[in-house]
Amino acid sequence: MGLLDAILGRSKPVRPDLDQLFAVPSAALTLQAATGFTPTGLGSVCFAGVEGGGFARLQEDVRELLDADTERGGIPVEFSRDAYGYTWLLASHPADDTAGLVNDLHAVNTLLQDGGFGPHLLCSLIGFRDPQSPEGRSLALVYLYKRGTFYPFAPLPGGAEKRDNQLELQVRGALGDDLRVEKDLSRWFPVWGAPGL
Repeated sequence: MGLLDAILGRSKPVRPDLDQLFAVPSAALTLQAATGFTPTGLGSVCFAGVEGGGFARLQEDVRELLDADTERGGIPVEFSRDAYGYTWLLASHPADDTAGLVNDLHAVNTLLQDGGFGPHLLCSLIGFRDPQSPEGRSLALVYLYKRGTFYPFAPLPGGAEKRDNQLELQVRGALGDDLRVEKDLSRWFPVWGAPGL
Protein backbone atom coordinates (compact mmCIF):
# COMPACT_ATOMS: atom_id res chain seq x y z
CA MET A 1 0.00 0.00 0.00
CA GLY A 2 1.42 3.36 -1.02
CA LEU A 3 1.42 6.72 0.72
CA LEU A 4 -1.35 8.05 -1.53
CA ASP A 5 -3.53 5.05 -0.65
CA ALA A 6 -2.97 5.71 3.06
CA ILE A 7 -3.82 9.41 2.71
CA LEU A 8 -6.99 8.67 0.73
CA GLY A 9 -8.06 5.96 3.17
CA ARG A 10 -7.81 3.11 0.69
CA SER A 11 -6.76 -0.28 1.89
CA LYS A 12 -5.64 -3.45 0.18
CA PRO A 13 -8.45 -5.90 -0.34
CA VAL A 14 -8.31 -8.94 1.90
CA ARG A 15 -6.96 -11.92 0.00
CA PRO A 16 -9.53 -14.72 0.04
CA ASP A 17 -8.59 -17.54 2.39
CA LEU A 18 -10.73 -20.49 1.40
CA ASP A 19 -9.29 -22.52 4.25
CA GLN A 20 -11.49 -20.42 6.56
CA LEU A 21 -14.32 -22.72 5.47
CA PHE A 22 -12.70 -25.59 7.38
CA ALA A 23 -13.52 -23.79 10.65
CA VAL A 24 -17.27 -24.26 10.05
CA PRO A 25 -17.64 -27.81 11.49
CA SER A 26 -16.31 -26.74 14.90
CA ALA A 27 -18.25 -23.46 14.68
CA ALA A 28 -21.39 -25.55 14.05
CA LEU A 29 -20.89 -27.25 17.44
CA THR A 30 -20.49 -23.86 19.13
CA LEU A 31 -23.58 -22.57 17.31
CA GLN A 32 -25.65 -25.55 18.43
CA ALA A 33 -24.55 -25.13 22.06
CA ALA A 34 -25.23 -21.37 22.05
CA THR A 35 -28.46 -21.18 20.03
CA GLY A 36 -29.80 -24.69 19.39
CA PHE A 37 -29.44 -24.36 15.60
CA THR A 38 -28.24 -27.56 13.91
CA PRO A 39 -26.79 -28.11 10.41
CA THR A 40 -29.22 -29.04 7.65
CA GLY A 41 -26.62 -30.72 5.43
CA LEU A 42 -27.26 -28.13 2.71
CA GLY A 43 -24.76 -25.63 1.41
CA SER A 44 -24.33 -23.57 -1.71
CA VAL A 45 -21.88 -21.48 -3.69
CA CYS A 46 -22.98 -18.34 -5.54
CA PHE A 47 -21.12 -16.89 -8.49
CA ALA A 48 -21.79 -14.43 -11.25
CA GLY A 49 -22.74 -16.18 -14.46
CA VAL A 50 -20.06 -16.41 -17.07
CA GLU A 51 -20.59 -17.28 -20.70
CA GLY A 52 -18.23 -19.33 -22.80
CA GLY A 53 -16.93 -22.81 -23.34
CA GLY A 54 -14.21 -22.62 -20.70
CA PHE A 55 -16.68 -21.87 -17.95
CA ALA A 56 -19.14 -24.51 -19.20
CA ARG A 57 -16.36 -27.12 -19.07
CA LEU A 58 -15.40 -26.03 -15.57
CA GLN A 59 -19.03 -26.28 -14.48
CA GLU A 60 -19.14 -29.84 -15.82
CA ASP A 61 -15.89 -30.64 -13.97
CA VAL A 62 -17.49 -29.39 -10.75
CA ARG A 63 -20.58 -31.51 -11.38
CA GLU A 64 -18.48 -34.63 -12.11
CA LEU A 65 -16.36 -34.12 -9.00
CA LEU A 66 -19.28 -33.65 -6.62
CA ASP A 67 -21.56 -36.23 -8.25
CA ALA A 68 -18.89 -38.95 -8.11
CA ASP A 69 -20.58 -40.59 -5.10
CA THR A 70 -24.16 -40.62 -6.46
CA GLU A 71 -23.84 -44.31 -7.34
CA ARG A 72 -23.23 -44.97 -3.62
CA GLY A 73 -26.32 -43.02 -2.56
CA GLY A 74 -24.91 -39.50 -2.68
CA ILE A 75 -27.20 -36.67 -3.72
CA PRO A 76 -26.34 -34.98 -7.03
CA VAL A 77 -25.52 -31.28 -7.01
CA GLU A 78 -28.04 -28.84 -8.43
CA PHE A 79 -27.36 -25.69 -10.41
CA SER A 80 -29.92 -22.88 -10.49
CA ARG A 81 -30.10 -19.23 -11.45
CA ASP A 82 -31.74 -16.61 -9.24
CA ALA A 83 -33.79 -13.55 -10.18
CA TYR A 84 -30.64 -11.40 -10.24
CA GLY A 85 -28.86 -13.64 -12.76
CA TYR A 86 -26.46 -15.25 -10.27
CA THR A 87 -25.74 -18.96 -10.51
CA TRP A 88 -26.05 -21.13 -7.41
CA LEU A 89 -24.67 -24.61 -6.88
CA LEU A 90 -26.46 -26.56 -4.14
CA ALA A 91 -24.64 -29.43 -2.43
CA SER A 92 -26.39 -31.86 -0.08
CA HIS A 93 -24.98 -34.14 2.62
CA PRO A 94 -26.44 -35.88 5.65
CA ALA A 95 -27.10 -33.29 8.37
CA ASP A 96 -24.36 -34.78 10.57
CA ASP A 97 -21.70 -34.52 7.82
CA THR A 98 -20.83 -30.83 7.99
CA ALA A 99 -17.17 -31.64 7.30
CA GLY A 100 -18.09 -33.42 4.03
CA LEU A 101 -20.29 -30.51 2.99
CA VAL A 102 -17.53 -28.01 3.72
CA ASN A 103 -15.07 -30.12 1.71
CA ASP A 104 -17.42 -29.98 -1.29
CA LEU A 105 -17.93 -26.22 -1.00
CA HIS A 106 -14.18 -25.70 -0.66
CA ALA A 107 -13.56 -27.88 -3.73
CA VAL A 108 -16.04 -25.84 -5.81
CA ASN A 109 -14.51 -22.53 -4.72
CA THR A 110 -10.99 -23.84 -5.39
CA LEU A 111 -11.86 -25.18 -8.85
CA LEU A 112 -13.45 -21.89 -9.85
CA GLN A 113 -10.57 -19.86 -8.41
CA ASP A 114 -7.89 -22.04 -10.01
CA GLY A 115 -9.80 -21.97 -13.31
CA GLY A 116 -9.45 -18.17 -13.40
CA PHE A 117 -13.03 -17.48 -12.32
CA GLY A 118 -12.23 -16.32 -8.76
CA PRO A 119 -13.44 -12.76 -9.42
CA HIS A 120 -16.88 -14.20 -10.23
CA LEU A 121 -17.22 -15.97 -6.87
CA LEU A 122 -19.54 -14.11 -4.50
CA CYS A 123 -20.28 -16.23 -1.46
CA SER A 124 -20.82 -19.67 -0.01
CA LEU A 125 -23.39 -20.53 2.62
CA ILE A 126 -24.07 -23.34 5.03
CA GLY A 127 -27.65 -23.85 6.24
CA PHE A 128 -28.90 -24.40 9.81
CA ARG A 129 -32.35 -24.94 11.37
CA ASP A 130 -33.77 -24.65 14.85
CA PRO A 131 -35.28 -28.11 15.50
CA GLN A 132 -37.29 -26.72 18.44
CA SER A 133 -39.01 -24.10 16.30
CA PRO A 134 -42.44 -25.13 14.98
CA GLU A 135 -42.32 -22.35 12.34
CA GLY A 136 -38.99 -23.64 10.98
CA ARG A 137 -36.54 -20.86 11.82
CA SER A 138 -33.51 -21.01 9.55
CA LEU A 139 -30.06 -19.49 9.61
CA ALA A 140 -27.11 -19.43 7.23
CA LEU A 141 -23.45 -18.82 7.82
CA VAL A 142 -22.40 -16.87 4.73
CA TYR A 143 -18.77 -16.76 3.64
CA LEU A 144 -17.90 -13.66 1.62
CA TYR A 145 -15.31 -14.80 -0.86
CA LYS A 146 -13.79 -11.39 -1.58
CA ARG A 147 -13.59 -10.43 2.11
CA GLY A 148 -12.51 -13.77 3.59
CA THR A 149 -15.12 -13.34 6.36
CA PHE A 150 -18.38 -14.86 7.55
CA TYR A 151 -21.65 -13.36 8.69
CA PRO A 152 -24.93 -14.86 9.90
CA PHE A 153 -28.11 -14.40 7.90
CA ALA A 154 -31.38 -15.21 9.69
CA PRO A 155 -34.59 -14.63 7.72
CA LEU A 156 -37.76 -14.49 9.76
CA PRO A 157 -40.24 -17.28 8.99
CA GLY A 158 -43.17 -16.41 6.76
CA GLY A 159 -41.47 -15.22 3.59
CA ALA A 160 -41.87 -11.49 4.29
CA GLU A 161 -38.18 -10.78 3.58
CA LYS A 162 -37.47 -9.60 7.11
CA ARG A 163 -34.43 -10.54 9.16
CA ASP A 164 -34.01 -11.61 12.76
CA ASN A 165 -31.34 -9.04 13.60
CA GLN A 166 -31.23 -10.04 17.25
CA LEU A 167 -30.41 -13.64 16.34
CA GLU A 168 -27.76 -12.51 13.85
CA LEU A 169 -26.03 -10.44 16.54
CA GLN A 170 -26.32 -13.32 19.02
CA VAL A 171 -24.65 -15.64 16.49
CA ARG A 172 -21.92 -13.07 15.84
CA GLY A 173 -21.17 -12.99 19.56
CA ALA A 174 -21.21 -16.78 19.88
CA LEU A 175 -18.94 -17.46 16.89
CA GLY A 176 -16.45 -14.61 17.28
CA ASP A 177 -13.75 -17.01 18.53
CA ASP A 178 -14.51 -19.72 15.93
CA LEU A 179 -14.83 -17.79 12.67
CA ARG A 180 -13.49 -14.60 11.14
CA VAL A 181 -16.76 -12.64 11.39
CA GLU A 182 -17.30 -9.64 9.11
CA LYS A 183 -17.07 -6.51 11.25
CA ASP A 184 -18.77 -4.18 8.75
CA LEU A 185 -22.51 -4.84 9.25
CA SER A 186 -23.30 -3.07 5.96
CA ARG A 187 -21.70 -6.08 4.24
CA TRP A 188 -24.14 -8.51 5.85
CA PHE A 189 -26.13 -8.76 2.62
CA PRO A 190 -29.48 -10.56 2.58
CA VAL A 191 -29.56 -13.72 0.49
CA TRP A 192 -33.33 -14.15 0.17
CA GLY A 193 -34.36 -17.47 -1.28
CA ALA A 194 -30.80 -18.78 -1.53
CA PRO A 195 -30.60 -22.51 -2.19
CA GLY A 196 -29.64 -24.33 0.99
CA LEU A 197 -31.24 -21.84 3.35
